[in-house]
Amino acid sequence: MTTRRPMYACLLSLFIAACGGGDGAPSEPGTASAPQEAGEGTASTGKTHWTNDQPIGLGMGPVDSAMLERGLEDPTQWLLYGGNYSNFRHSPIERLTPEAVPNLQVAWSFPTGTDQQFEVSPVVYDGIMYISSSYNRLFALDAASGEALWRYDHPQPPDLLYCCGPVNRGVAISGDAVIMATLDARIIAFHRHTGEILWNTEIIDYHGGYAATGVPLVVGDLAIIGIAGGEYGIRGFFDAYSVATGERVWRHYTVPAAGEPGVETWSGTSYETGGAPTWNQGAYDPETNTLFWTTGNPGPDWNGDVRLGDNLYSDAVIAVDPATGERKWYFQFTPHDVWDYDGNTQIFLIDVIRNGREVKALVQPNRNGYFYILDRTDGSFISAVPYVQANWATIAEDGRPIVNEAAMPTEDPNELVCPSHLGGMNGAWTGALNPGLGLAFIPAVESCEYYQKGITAFVPGQMFLGGLYQLIDVQEGRAFGVLAAIDVATGETRWRYQDPVPLMGGTLSTEGGVVITGNQLGFALAFNAETGEEVWRHRLGGGIRSQPIAYEADGRTFVAIGSGNGRFLESTGAPDIVPEGGQLFVFELP
Repeated sequence: MTTRRPMYACLLSLFIAACGGGDGAPSEPGTASAPQEAGEGTASTGKTHWTNDQPIGLGMGPVDSAMLERGLEDPTQWLLYGGNYSNFRHSPIERLTPEAVPNLQVAWSFPTGTDQQFEVSPVVYDGIMYISSSYNRLFALDAASGEALWRYDHPQPPDLLYCCGPVNRGVAISGDAVIMATLDARIIAFHRHTGEILWNTEIIDYHGGYAATGVPLVVGDLAIIGIAGGEYGIRGFFDAYSVATGERVWRHYTVPAAGEPGVETWSGTSYETGGAPTWNQGAYDPETNTLFWTTGNPGPDWNGDVRLGDNLYSDAVIAVDPATGERKWYFQFTPHDVWDYDGNTQIFLIDVIRNGREVKALVQPNRNGYFYILDRTDGSFISAVPYVQANWATIAEDGRPIVNEAAMPTEDPNELVCPSHLGGMNGAWTGALNPGLGLAFIPAVESCEYYQKGITAFVPGQMFLGGLYQLIDVQEGRAFGVLAAIDVATGETRWRYQDPVPLMGGTLSTEGGVVITGNQLGFALAFNAETGEEVWRHRLGGGIRSQPIAYEADGRTFVAIGSGNGRFLESTGAPDIVPEGGQLFVFELP
């Protein structure tokens, strides 16, 4: 017989938020925040900013648009969250082979001094590595030795609002600026050598339930950033800011207002609390000058009765002109989402052969369990193939789901629905793509749940939920993790690795034919990219939630991967015996 956990115990396992504290208000846009005491979850002496006045780096000039467009062609650099604008996270380093990776040795390590998930993807340029941590700590480190060069601890207000951990996934770099978004919904630029603040801009008043946890994407002279807050009934959007001044250039709303196209897909005035957050980074196609951004769940979660309709433009990918933010097209993966499937998982841009012709494709392992292939020139649907258990719906020839009515949330659920609210894959971690093999490597969750519909009421600044999930597979030991190698031209899975608990860490691919990731048991893992054979594991301690990278410095080859978990342990069955604390490990190939 299945034992169900009480509603509020389930709710707490997802939504307990440890807020960073402080005793001062956030600063005005364009100014540095005043020092505040360290918040809960951080270890600090009270100082918040350590600048540098000494020469550092290798003497390279500012990062320009051509460097960003070249992506990972230079193995001494990792400039973008996705490695390149197409989000391949595929290193050109050929030395990282299945035969060589078992020889990796720890070169240096660095602590963050913070708890909760350490989800960073480091940036490396000019011999310097930039990492951010939970609670918006930012460090500049010597990429070869790990020496700390400068540091900034963002002073957080005491009343932050965020649903799913005080995370930050990394920074952008452009010109001489290193750019970070913050939990109190700001975007800040620092000089890459000194750490001094160049500008500090408020995105929006965080008191409405807004937070910024993702990585800005620089296109030309603009830094594009999305927003979190879908569980607070926000109106989602993504913005573009001038890299030079921090001034906002445009804003693209992801929920229509009264009288705008798409508002007819929301019953009554439900669009006013529609959600559709934009917390993950998008992708950019320089050839067509198109920016692609993804959106999350409509509000409230798990009860769609108050928002009948498709709820545009939630759970979608939106193509826009990066100069103006004007929409070119959209595709909605999960209309009227009542499972919290979002549409925020990583997207890849790759040209594939379908039926004998080349297609400029956009592919995504969606959180709803299906691997989608779209034509990125117009958003037209090509195919969707399940890569994990998916019984909530089948996908019609036009890409629209045919929903299994038994999978709809009810007040007294008794139907296991797959996948769970975590996925599949989730936008909180990354996959990778080896273009030579035509394979995408997707870390994912295999778990099914009950979805329970409840009462909903909107109160500004409080969570806007219409139900919850019940962790049936986790409780009964059936949840596990997979790393799936998926053919990007067909969506078919070529090989699968299975892990005892859900995989929730990012992924790196190398030209030498290796896939590197990590698990919640605290191991860094490496696999043969062609066969899926495990070739290396190394215990790091804390669960892996970060996004690994590879780079060269001083003529040496390095792999960087962070450990440190602190959220969703109960929701996934991961062990909680290891103390929290972010730690970056950098391995060297002898």
